[in-house]
Amino acid sequence: MQSAKYKLLEFFLLFVLFPATLPLPYAIWIKGAIGLLGFAYVIWILVRVEKIRFFYAEKLDWKSFWKRLSVLFPAILLLTTGYVWLVAPQHLFFVPRNNLLLFLFILLVYSILSVWPQELLYRTFFFKRYEGLFKNTHFLVFVNAIVFCLAHLFFRNTLVLILTFIGGILFGLTFLKFRSTTLVTIEHALYGNWLFTVGMGQMLGFPGMET
Repeated sequence: MQSAKYKLLEFFLLFVLFPATLPLPYAIWIKGAIGLLGFAYVIWILVRVEKIRFFYAEKLDWKSFWKRLSVLFPAILLLTTGYVWLVAPQHLFFVPRNNLLLFLFILLVYSILSVWPQELLYRTFFFKRYEGLFKNTHFLVFVNAIVFCLAHLFFRNTLVLILTFIGGILFGLTFLKFRSTTLVTIEHALYGNWLFTVGMGQMLGFPGMET
């Protein structure tokens, strides 16, 4: 399970083949079952093979983390607000203005059931398993962003793929800097929840976003 050949096959099955099949028209319950089995395999590998401990106190560099976010988040806030205002002003802050309970529900569900599993798979597992296969760190982050983008292919939306590629670059760099699932999950949740807040949730496939 630690050989390069095994890891390459594992990488292909988990991060290329399965995501590439998601846009295909086969039963949703089959997709869900395969996804759950794959995630269970990831947890098993992290715990039994890579000896990752989930419930222990990480030594987190909060100061550097918040300093990084203080630069990145305002830039993202301005760019995304400007984009929605120019392209679809009717969507600007639509959900928090019109359905506050749905908005809060989306933030909670997205952060817990979507962001954390994604970061566990695409950052913690990915970098732990495959970092040693790459000699170039920049190429490692690039590949990580590509497969993170591929995971969202089923949305069939070009802008979603662009956003997830950019997000993959940012989250990959954050994980390499801090080596913390907790911190990269917070960053991902912050950016993702802001997209829903500003009015981009409709293009990300969430319900209740229509005007």
